[in-house]
Amino acid sequence: MSKYSIKEFVQETKQEESSRDFFELETDRILEVNLNGKVWAKAGSMISYEGNIKFEREGMMEHGLGRFVKKALSGEGAQLMKANGQGRLYVADQGKKITVLDLEGESVFINGNDLLAFQDGLEWDIKLMRKVAGMMAGGLFNVRLEGQGLVAFTSHYEPLTLLVTPDRPVFTDPNATVAWSGNLEPEFVTDVQLKSLFGRGSGESVQMKFSGNGFVVVQPFEEIYQTQQS
Repeated sequence: MSKYSIKEFVQETKQEESSRDFFELETDRILEVNLNGKVWAKAGSMISYEGNIKFEREGMMEHGLGRFVKKALSGEGAQLMKANGQGRLYVADQGKKITVLDLEGESVFINGNDLLAFQDGLEWDIKLMRKVAGMMAGGLFNVRLEGQGLVAFTSHYEPLTLLVTPDRPVFTDPNATVAWSGNLEPEFVTDVQLKSLFGRGSGESVQMKFSGNGFVVVQPFEEIYQTQQS
């Protein structure tokens, strides 16, 4: 185990002063937002900030009745907070690895539990995965983002991107699926035989099938989502 003097420790772990991009990875697991305006982030993800920044939870009807109804139906919902002002904001989520995408008119789906932050101005909507609702608990929704701007998502450990082609569909475990390209619409298929091969049972018997042209991002970890109790 390394030993540091106080001076050495501060020098090794202090924040990076030179970078000024809107989203900067201070470490693989801490995102710095150089804020001059507004940003959306996962509720509860703020770990530190400096400057004049105000925080508020997303208003119940802020994005219209349609999204409110979807959030109510999704149970846990995409819980967001709005940070507004000037300063530096640091966000993280349970020590998970952070990936930043710069959307240039493209669209992407991100699992609602893995969405960390996104730039104001991106179009977004919640999509419920109704077909799988009766097969597994929690993690039943994702968020589609489109336009020009930055979005950050998290994964347990290093993510893997799999290419989807018309002659090569990709099957994934829903609990290990983090994101996929915005033009893909996954199907949900079941394989009863898988129940006897894995300890968790019902989870692994449900698979997401991606067909067409695009990509899907998975993580080497099967996340169990907690559904909110009413």
